[in-house]
Amino acid sequence: MQHHCDDLVSLFDRCFAVDFNTRLVGGNPEPEYLPADVNNSAHRILFTRDYFRSALHETAHWCVAGADRRLLPDFGYWYAPDGRTADQQRVFEQAEVKPQALEWIFCAASGHRFDVSTDNLSGEVTDSEPFRAKVHAQALAYLDAGLAERPQRFALALLAFYRPGMQLNAELVI
Repeated sequence: MQHHCDDLVSLFDRCFAVDFNTRLVGGNPEPEYLPADVNNSAHRILFTRDYFRSALHETAHWCVAGADRRLLPDFGYWYAPDGRTADQQRVFEQAEVKPQALEWIFCAASGHRFDVSTDNLSGEVTDSEPFRAKVHAQALAYLDAGLAERPQRFALALLAFYRPGMQLNAELVI
């Protein structure tokens, strides 16, 4: 199965360009969220280069962010770059459980491999297994309770495009 970022951009536009005035934009050196401003009439989710997973990950962050946060650059969140201490890594992982759980669901819906990202290659070594378990549990909890409107809309669009006939359920992320 081919996974092209142009397909994700088109699917995202069909789901959200009109209702949320938000566009998914690839080809960037770093991921970033930029709200509409005097130079750009639409909000923009910038993903890294043409990385499929980066597009899904940044979309997941957008799906987690509430309306007020979507008016702030990078949703107003703190971010410490690669090279974090173990304590900084714990804070990073706490903030990443929900977005990575949605990313897992989006990957499963599109038939793309998922693994958690600790995003700390040059930092203190930590055990990623507890983080992976938390992300997995959150993904299952989302599917059990029912996804919110935006992630539901996107996950169903991904399923229809990449895996027609499949259902959005816990079996996708097991």
